Amino acid sequence: MKILYVEDETELGTWVYRDLTKRGYDVTWLKDGGEVLDHGENADILILDVMLPGLDGFSIGKRMKKAFPSLPIIMLSARSHVDDKLEGLQFADDYMTKPFHPDELAARILVLLRRFDRLLPTETKVQHLCYYPNQHQLFHRETKEEIVLTSKQLHIFEYLLKHAGQIMTKEQIYEAVWEEEYFEGDKTLMVHIRYLREKIEKDPAKPTIIETIRGIGYRLRP
Repeated sequence: MKILYVEDETELGTWVYRDLTKRGYDVTWLKDGGEVLDHGENADILILDVMLPGLDGFSIGKRMKKAFPSLPIIMLSARSHVDDKLEGLQFADDYMTKPFHPDELAARILVLLRRFDRLLPTETKVQHLCYYPNQHQLFHRETKEEIVLTSKQLHIFEYLLKHAGQIMTKEQIYEAVWEEEYFEGDKTLMVHIRYLREKIEKDPAKPTIIETIRGIGYRLRP
């Protein structure tokens, strides 16, 4: 699960970033709201501080909710007055006041991920593979052996699995995994796909799980 976290306070941000990363989340931490819209498409949930340099969290949150209506938003703030909470809850899905316990934040994240149907099932079968998203572990169903993927290979597999059956362009996959702009002719994704196929396909020369859609991109066949 990808968390987009916006917090300008370094000490608190580091603490939250480390805690959520240890819990298995893929966290993108921004210290201002200038680039938030650029990351919204690939996020599963947004955690947004109210007091930020430049645009405040309320303004950013409203823009994000308008651009991504299905993206759950948690507001974080030291402002505990009921008027502030009511303002935040006009667009956000939850409002937490500082200080807070990390277990409470983690629990609220799970509640929203379930409510918005963002959680992957605890077990996903893909042909001869069995994937456990909560543990980020992949197994061969016939041999029962674990298939160990690199970080990038895992991100590619998870992204295609999330969009199983859909044709995803090279640009979409690259920018979701590397979080950088894709340039036509770049072979990085192709190389990673080739090595990923060598690990998960029964016959990498004739792949049945990750199909190449010539001139467009790739599709994962469940």
